[in-house]
Amino acid sequence: MQNITSSLPQPARKNIILLGVAHPLRGGLASYNERLAREFIQQGHTVSIYTFSLQYPGFLFPGTTQFSSEPAPADLDIRVKINSVNPLNWIIVGNELKKLRPDIIVVKYWMPFMGPCLGSIVRIVRKNRHTKIICIADNIIPHEKRLGDTVFTKYFVKPVDAFITMSEKVLTDLKQFAPGKPARLVAHPLFDNFGENISKEAARAELKIGNDDLIILFFGFIRKYKGLDMLLEAIKLLHEDALHSSFPMPKLLIAGEFYEDRKIYDELMKTPGIREHLIIKTDFIPDSEVKYFLCAADLVVQPYRSATQSGVTPLAYHFEKPMIVTNVGGLPDLVPDGKVGLVAEPNPASIAQKIKEFYKLGEAHFLPNLIDEKKKYSWDKMASAVTEMASGQDF
Repeated sequence: MQNITSSLPQPARKNIILLGVAHPLRGGLASYNERLAREFIQQGHTVSIYTFSLQYPGFLFPGTTQFSSEPAPADLDIRVKINSVNPLNWIIVGNELKKLRPDIIVVKYWMPFMGPCLGSIVRIVRKNRHTKIICIADNIIPHEKRLGDTVFTKYFVKPVDAFITMSEKVLTDLKQFAPGKPARLVAHPLFDNFGENISKEAARAELKIGNDDLIILFFGFIRKYKGLDMLLEAIKLLHEDALHSSFPMPKLLIAGEFYEDRKIYDELMKTPGIREHLIIKTDFIPDSEVKYFLCAADLVVQPYRSATQSGVTPLAYHFEKPMIVTNVGGLPDLVPDGKVGLVAEPNPASIAQKIKEFYKLGEAHFLPNLIDEKKKYSWDKMASAVTEMASGQDF
């Protein structure tokens, strides 16, 4: 009897190169690109990543170090090649990639500073008249605006063949810069590369947190647009309410590195009514430790002032943690209100009220919907969208 499966047409295997952040650099962008590379490999494609030998000059980098303390991924072909500020390097890398003639180059675009570098490289590659350039855009208009943003982004988008965005907001922004170019919205996949769920008790034992404590989590780099100051003010409001009610006071676990002047936050953290309810871990969290923070929490709070999408949301989905997000950008689209979490307005009073509402409903209220909703966010869909667009299905 004929094997029906073997007679079906199989997807063509592609030679794919990712341009963007990867080991030895660290952070969410590196995790994303490495996970996407693994998905392409799983689908049978040949994959390599071209990453930065210099990502940011030291004076432009707000954190303590750009480099990972984790070992290099043994299963990935990562080539440390790109210097973001050296035009001669852009020509060398562009010509190398042009000669390699990959079928697809996937470029992760997250800030205009990278526009001249990445835009120059892909302009050169296109001269081989073979390689398709697909951009996955985190942002088109940045959260924190700087001189040159518009010029740099226009320069970058021109040679790109097609775009994938992960929020309606970025898709709308893109139309200002690349009207008429193929673009598709694909949800940010789950960050499932940080290990599996462990029990709340085991996670708290690792972090030395009591099992009876109520824990809400702020996770990720600390920048103004992410609104940690509003969340701290919300903690103060909850403290004042708890003095006159039976509301059980939660603790706020802050897990993330400062990416701006920390003075305003330090002053807030010293305030009576806030300081006694904090657990502070403001160093960079290595990939191997991420699961402890997510699994130790009852709730993840994203009190953003502005947003497109957030890498914290896919993390929370993977570890099946309810979320409170603010009603900005694409966040409410990713967190259906009352089902997998709650949507607050971007102010301390509303955030405090939603935290109270969460604890009245209980974590178990959200779990069935979290388990169901997370099925939408697969790496297979993202990888398939890239290869489909490169084959002209959106042209």
